Amino acid sequence: MSGLINWILQVGAVTRFGLLSIPQRRGSVTAAVLGIAGVVTVLVGVLSIAVGFKTAMDSSGSPDAVIVLRTGADSEMVSGFDRAQTRIMADAPGLAKSERGPVSSAELFVIINLPKRSTGTDANVPLRGVEPAAFQVRDNFRIVAGREFGWGKNEVIVGAGAAQQFGGLELGGKVQVGSYTWPVVGIFTAGGGTAESEIWADATVLQQAYNRGDTYQSVYARLASPDTFTQYKDALTTDPRLSVKVFRQSEYYAEQSTAMTKLITTLGVLIAALMAVGALFGALNTMYTAVAARKREIATLRALGFGSTSVVLSVLGESVVLALAGGLLGGVVAYVAFNNFQTATMNWQSFSQVAFAFKVTPALLVWGIGLATAIGLLGGLLPAVRAARLPIASALREI
Repeated sequence: MSGLINWILQVGAVTRFGLLSIPQRRGSVTAAVLGIAGVVTVLVGVLSIAVGFKTAMDSSGSPDAVIVLRTGADSEMVSGFDRAQTRIMADAPGLAKSERGPVSSAELFVIINLPKRSTGTDANVPLRGVEPAAFQVRDNFRIVAGREFGWGKNEVIVGAGAAQQFGGLELGGKVQVGSYTWPVVGIFTAGGGTAESEIWADATVLQQAYNRGDTYQSVYARLASPDTFTQYKDALTTDPRLSVKVFRQSEYYAEQSTAMTKLITTLGVLIAALMAVGALFGALNTMYTAVAARKREIATLRALGFGSTSVVLSVLGESVVLALAGGLLGGVVAYVAFNNFQTATMNWQSFSQVAFAFKVTPALLVWGIGLATAIGLLGGLLPAVRAARLPIASALREI
């Protein structure tokens, strides 16, 4: 037991000695710390885009909300129903009821071009025609400025994300749709979901503006409970008058986010890996410099009875401490710079913009600090072995 305690004290003493010598090597130490901080900042920053996008998509529906599309359609853009079919869907068993009837909204989905506030370039923004039940189908729907549009009127309400990202969508602004001008009379939130990237209008008025007749592209509905999903789905898919597929909204939007999330994550990891190689060489250079500057001191400690293992662990410990400092710095910078940063990107399923906020989560920070620790261990390993193998006699001759 006493031997173990003595060994721990040796490691602590040698590590402390190395850390106290950092000011003498502040140039190389600063470069290594900043290099690792840069790697962590980039990794966490890029991955926060994927997490933010996925969060926006996952927040778009609960287990008791469903969306119905035509068989063969992978998005609302290529789906389509007539009024008779949407009524069959609304009357099917398993849906929640309100004083107005089934909580079901037949909806129209079109794309309009609006300039991005950040760049001024045109972007595809979704314009959705809805029925009154749409406000009950979406979770946490709330008007935060202005009022709801008037039914039968050329008025729109705008999601908070769209209002922030695209020009002309502020309260009191105007949206030009063909020969029609639609005033913005309200701004709404919907729990951070994709609805906040959209513009909403009365479906009947939107049909007239686009000469769509009495047709729709999707049906959004709320179930009586999550357990009635199978009942509702079977009622629709076995009805010979319909050719449909039914999704829980949460599953539909999660599937839509998969491709974009994988792309962003892959790019982020590749970029961070390339930067990590540079940071690793920086850590190697720093620790080799430390060993070269302290070889006489290390040799003296070895002559006094300090073991080679103590020297190896002390050099590794110093390298990890510097890496952790860089990792923490990078994590702080990433959080301050990226967390809740608002932006918009293309949803390649619907070819429309989705507004969302970057999310720097605790899990991402742990990943970043873990990468920094790995760089510190790898960067300190070879210099630590070199320090332990220094010939004591030749090093002492330099005193």
